[in-house]
Parts: sequence; structure tokens; C-alpha cells
Amino acid sequence: MKTQFIITAVAAVALACIDLKAQPITAGPHTRVTTTYGPIEGYQDGSIFTFKGIRYAKAERFMPPQAPDKFTQLRQCKVYGPQAPQGESLRWNDRNSQTDYGFGNQFVTEPMDEAGCLVLNVWTPSICDQKRRPVFVWIHGGGYAGGSGHDLPCYEGRALAEAGDIVVVNLNHRLNILGYADLTGLGGKYSQSVNLGMQDIVKALEWVRDNIALFGGDPNEVTIGGQSGGGGKVSTLLAMPSAKGLFKRAIVQSGSTLRQAEPEGTRKFGVALAEELGQPATDQADFSKFTYEELNAAAGRVQRKGIRAGFSPVVDGTILPQHPFDPASPVSKDVPMLIGTDFNEFTFDISREMTWAEAEAAVRQRQGERADQYIAAFKKAYPNAQPKEMTYVDTGFRAGAVRQAAAKAAQGGAPAYLYLFTWKPESNALGASHGMELPFMLHNVSLQREMTGASAEAYKFEELVSSVWLAFIRTGNPNTKGLPKWEPYNAETGVTMILDNKCEPRQHHDRELMQLSRSIW
Repeated sequence: MKTQFIITAVAAVALACIDLKAQPITAGPHTRVTTTYGPIEGYQDGSIFTFKGIRYAKAERFMPPQAPDKFTQLRQCKVYGPQAPQGESLRWNDRNSQTDYGFGNQFVTEPMDEAGCLVLNVWTPSICDQKRRPVFVWIHGGGYAGGSGHDLPCYEGRALAEAGDIVVVNLNHRLNILGYADLTGLGGKYSQSVNLGMQDIVKALEWVRDNIALFGGDPNEVTIGGQSGGGGKVSTLLAMPSAKGLFKRAIVQSGSTLRQAEPEGTRKFGVALAEELGQPATDQADFSKFTYEELNAAAGRVQRKGIRAGFSPVVDGTILPQHPFDPASPVSKDVPMLIGTDFNEFTFDISREMTWAEAEAAVRQRQGERADQYIAAFKKAYPNAQPKEMTYVDTGFRAGAVRQAAAKAAQGGAPAYLYLFTWKPESNALGASHGMELPFMLHNVSLQREMTGASAEAYKFEELVSSVWLAFIRTGNPNTKGLPKWEPYNAETGVTMILDNKCEPRQHHDRELMQLSRSIW
């Protein structure tokens, strides 16, 4: 991937590096906090105190999480803790350079550890000034199968904590078969063995509630946010009674989830898994003797027999009583939301130029008899678009976001603000692809230079986008300096804020196009 760097942007990064070099990392008594479970030591990096790999819970295999053990000996919390076990294909290795976000092996440094993956990280401007700052808890993507709180360079919370004078938290939790297998069909001790990854996240939020004041944060001013699978997890938390009161605001980025799996299907998998492993299909089944690899292999054999695993949250009736937004759950009626997607999402390479005739031919091949209707709807929604944009505009993720915002608005409770991120880097063929907003809203363009192009324009846009997220984190309203007035979404006006070099609110601009689409989530 060829990236052209503008001199002014390079100079800005150089100055930032000089400032940090002038403030070496320090540790010692001034970086220690005694949590409700025991004393820990982090480090001070310039103006930001950092604590990594803090244990927030413990759990036996396929069992709900419990509070971690208390300890008296000082623990060092200076490196990222283990990530949840996951297949190598889910750890973002060996990506094509055309679409590489810089995920590669050099950034995925945490070991995988089933027993030790329930950890979180904290970045804060102070641990001793008695100030109570807003708290932002970031939940990673990767579907429900992969990822971690550090699998993208831009997940680092230091810059946003410093820019916004807030406390930033991110976390790891159980994934795939260990976090989302439904074993409730076995009964007994497995009666709560469902939605375990979601239960982990609730435990992390409980840790934040009980400890974040020690880190300069306000437990009554917590915002949760997530992108892709993280957005799905946020959507699900909004319907979980156990999560009610643990956060005040919520952000869903390219992961709007209206419905989740249903137990009639998922319980069959748990029973079949026990039988495949030679265990009784009762609560006497013992899964502890098998390795993670053996569990995965058995799950594969079960699925090949036609029993779908799913490995996603389940509407079990207790932990998750209903589908999150079909209709919107009353659990979160009073929680303001920021919801949005990217213009491209998963159509990565947008470099090929096209004529209108070529673009329309491509659409006719995909859409069949709906093609003329689709072409007309696109041109109405984006009258100034280039022909090629018609072939890669996302409609699935966007449709889900619109429907989630509509469901939220129909409650008549707290508002939902809807955005569409259309900014495209000039230096590569990614376009406004899945996750392109991440380095901007997390104030980490400098950590994902190959993704954003690191141009002067990118750094300028970073200031605006991060200020939008910070405004919402502080107040539940994303309006900020430099942005046109942004009204909440409602059925009548359908306002979407276009986030680009020129931001503008549009009213139901793509309604006809969305009516031809379906929700991804």
C-alpha cells in the first residue's frame, strides 16, 4: 500500500514524539491504587496514568463469572493481559496488504489464556485529584468469536483520555464456544451457562462501578461503546436487566443488532456437544477434561451433522429476556444512543474508476429485476456520487442502524442520534470501510497511519470526530463546535449526520434505498 505523507502532518507527529520523550514513563508509589480486591501498580506516561491487565472476574469453564479473588501483595499492571482463546484466523493475521489496517502479528501481543482473559485496562489523567470524570468503556469487535481490547493499535486509550480529560477503559472477555455456547439444555449446574461472554462484560461494568472513582472516574457517568461485534454486544447489553444502571449512555458503530438467537435452536447444540464428547447429556457432563482445540473440533463435527452452533447471544428469557430492538427493550429506555455506520463497510477496494454504464451493468447483474428501482434510489440518495460508488455503497449495516434508531425513537424515551461516516482516505483504496472511523473517534490517527493516510486533512478531521464522541460521552448529545445542528432521529425527519470534511444533516435521504435493503445484524 503506497501512502503519501504530508510534511505538516509528519511535523505534528514529530513534535508529539518530542513532548513524550521529554516526559519519561515512571512508576512507583505515585502510580498505585488499592482497588476493592487489592493493591495494583501501573505507570505514568506523560500526563496519563495507565493500568493494564487488571483482573475483573474469574470463571470456571462454561460457568458464569464470579468476583475475582482478593489479594494483599502488590500486583504489577503494566502490560496487557491475556486475550480469550480464538482461532488464528480470527486474530487478524496474514491480511492482504491492500486492506491491511496494521492488525498483524506485531500488534497482537497478548497470549491466549482461558483462565486469565477476564482483564481490563484503564487510562486516566489522574488518580489523586479527587475529580470525577466521565468514563468511556470500549468493547472490542471481532464478532462474538475473536478480537481483544488491543487487537488494533488505535484501541489504545491514552490519547482520548488526554484529549477529553476522561477515563478510558477497554476489556477482554470470553469468546466463541467458551463465551457463547448455550449449555442450558443440560440443566442443573448449566442452567446459567448461556450468554457467558455477555455476563463477563457485565462483571467488568460492575468492576468499573465499584472501582473507577479510585481512578478519577465517575461511576454515574459511564458510556459504553463498541464497533462491529462490539456494537452487537452494546446492543445486547441494552436489553439485559443485569446491566441496567451500570452505564448512562451507549454508542453502537456498525453493529446495530435488532434480534439475537433463540433457545429452541441453541440448546440443541449444547446437548449434541456433550454427546459428541462422550459425556452424559445432563448436568453431569464434564467439559473440563478437554482442551480448547478438542472442544472446537467436536463443535465442528456437531455442526456438520446439521446442528447449528451460533456462538452468539441468546434470548434465554432470563439473562436476555427479549430481542434487543425488536422492539426496543424497556431496560434501556432512558439511555441516549449514538448509532452509525460507514459508507462502504466491507467493500474494500474502491480504486477502479467506472462509467455510469459500467456501474449500472454491475448493479443489474446483482439486483436483477430490482435493478432499475435500486439505481433510481441510489441516484436520489447521492445525486453527486461517482458511478463506482453505486457498486459499493453499504446498505446492510446502514439498514440495521436506521431500524435500530427508529426502534429507539418509537420508545419515546432518551434520544438516538444517527450518523453516516463517509470520509475516505486519499492514499489507499479502503474508502469509508468497516472501522474507518475508529482511529478518528479514538483520537489515534497517528497509530493507524497506513489506514488513514496520516494527511493534514486526516489530523484535522480527527479533532472534529473525536470531539463529537467526547461531547456524547460527557452529555449524551453529540453536538459540538464545528458541526451543524444535529437533531435526534425520529420517524418524521429521519435525520442522519453525514460525517466528512463537510458535515451536514440529511433527512431520510436514502429511505428508498434502505427499503430495498436488509439488516446485516
